[in-house]
Amino acid sequence: MDTAPNSHSASKTHAAWPGVLINWLMGVAALVFAMVVVGGITRLTESGLSITEWKPITGTLPPLSDAAWMSEFEKYKQIPEYTEINGPAGMTLAEFKFIYFWEWVHRLLGRVIGLAFALPLAWFWFKQSIPAGYKPRLLALLALGGLQGTIGWWMVSSGLSARTDVSHYRLAVHLLTAFIILGGLVWTALDLKTLIKNPAAKPAKITVFTASVFAILFIQMLFGAWVAGLNAGYVANTWPLMNDRLYPDGVETTKGVFYALVNDPYLTHFVHRWWAWVAVLALILLSRRVKQAGARSASIAIHSAYGIQILLGIATVMTGVNIVLAVSHQAVGALLVASTIWGAHILGRETA
Repeated sequence: MDTAPNSHSASKTHAAWPGVLINWLMGVAALVFAMVVVGGITRLTESGLSITEWKPITGTLPPLSDAAWMSEFEKYKQIPEYTEINGPAGMTLAEFKFIYFWEWVHRLLGRVIGLAFALPLAWFWFKQSIPAGYKPRLLALLALGGLQGTIGWWMVSSGLSARTDVSHYRLAVHLLTAFIILGGLVWTALDLKTLIKNPAAKPAKITVFTASVFAILFIQMLFGAWVAGLNAGYVANTWPLMNDRLYPDGVETTKGVFYALVNDPYLTHFVHRWWAWVAVLALILLSRRVKQAGARSASIAIHSAYGIQILLGIATVMTGVNIVLAVSHQAVGALLVASTIWGAHILGRETA
């Protein structure tokens, strides 16, 4: 007599798991968004090199005594950023604590994200609540998150010996990996949402068109990361012209055009400004197709994200890289990635 009710209850519980998984993935995505914001603050406050060692476990706690603070400060005094820039400028212990705080928060948040993903994943796996076909994808996201931590230290290590700043190449890898993780989390959550509506639904596919949009947006994000890494936002504070010229004066091409394209702050800034309109055109086409597919909300999200992003980019330049505007520009960049993923997923469902 008790078999049927228990079976019915188990069926209802199993059916509820995709919804729980969606909330989990979107919660982790929100943490990744926060990580992108804190990463922007860390970069703009030149805080990234304040912690000169990578201690995954013991580094969880900040210095808790005056002696511990002085020890960390002495380690920082050994690197070029201090000996060539902050030392001659007379950096105080209080100023060091400020930049240390942001780098510590950035690393702590990375640990929190790792636990927020890994522990629930292990629980869902144990409870056999992960839908068929999703385990490899979730494991890939877990591995990518672990790799991101390694990339972060690889980036920091580039600025501890021969440089006064981190490599802009490595910074770009770090930022773009964060966007890829964010996109993967949102895409997987959307796949699960579709699965709730239709248990027979297949995962959405990336079409040729949406792959092209992703590629265009990737290039824009890449140059944005290089602009940040090269401090190229400071080379011009006028728009649309750069210091009263369409093509900036000061581009150094003696080592070749390609070298300048990826290393010269004037040229990377120039490309980031004008490739933005290629990205806007691609996103307009994406949002129109999404609206035609009947998803007006997603279309509005895409339009809003790129519109706000363009305005923030212009404002950041014209204010000489105001930190609030610059951080907001990076934050909306993450929202733009998420809204683009949303639109692409809708079109992928249409052809799946």
